[in-house]
Amino acid sequence: MRVKIGRRLARIGAIALKNSVYVLPKNDGTAEDFEWVRQEVVQAGGDATVVEAQLVAGVTDAEIEGKFREAKDAEYAELGREVRALQAEAVGRRKRPLSEEERARLQSEIVKLESKLKQVRTTDFFGASGCQAVEGLLHELRAKAEPPELAPKPLAPESPPRGRTWVTRAGVHVDRIASAWLIRRFIDPEAKFKFVPPKGYIPEPGELRFDMFEAEYSHEGDHCTFETLCSRFELDTPGLRPIAELVHDIDIKDAKFGRDEVAGLAAMIAGLALLHRDDEVRLARGAELFEELLTYFARKRS
Repeated sequence: MRVKIGRRLARIGAIALKNSVYVLPKNDGTAEDFEWVRQEVVQAGGDATVVEAQLVAGVTDAEIEGKFREAKDAEYAELGREVRALQAEAVGRRKRPLSEEERARLQSEIVKLESKLKQVRTTDFFGASGCQAVEGLLHELRAKAEPPELAPKPLAPESPPRGRTWVTRAGVHVDRIASAWLIRRFIDPEAKFKFVPPKGYIPEPGELRFDMFEAEYSHEGDHCTFETLCSRFELDTPGLRPIAELVHDIDIKDAKFGRDEVAGLAAMIAGLALLHRDDEVRLARGAELFEELLTYFARKRS
């Protein structure tokens, strides 16, 4: 019974705070989900209580949100492995085009994976970074599944915008912090930033979204948003490449570049996020950090 209820709680996105204490962020939907689980426990002869609680000591809101993101990132990582496995199996290094039968089978599998991603996103309450990585991989795989004549053409270098409002998910972490610094430092010096919930935001005219669902600039293939911005705007300033590699490995968690500095930068970003809840403060402190890294890597290269 306990295993069954544990699985049920996992499906609604709850995480275990202690052995028999499970938490969800408060909203009408999650309260109803907990009530259904409570009824199942009672009907099976057990006892359960749904309470609204406020954290006072022992653990902070930021730490709880971090636990939610870790749980979702683990699910996104598993889904990412499925996407990569499908890509290796269906596309690999083949020299001939996909047959119609192979293409149809691949598209069918992609639909299944997109459905899984949608399901995981329904309980991603705090916008875990792994979502964008999976979306980028699926986007790339779907492009390969399209008939050759419909495959998207490579994007031409883009002209830097000026004075735009750049929108991203609240609770910024490494890729969004680094990307915001990159935008204001090299792309749009007059950029203004807006932080919105991870779901349901409808952009206003002229706004540019980054590192969020259906954004103009986000993960593409196995590139994180920072890498996408560097590529789309052809940024090659000395020192940027190693920063992009660091951000990639921390955000995507695939150890693609295996840089020695990853653990140190990841710890600094985690500490910054734990210490500062305000997104503007995180961007300001993060900008100082990435400016220092740029100076270090540019000098090291020379």
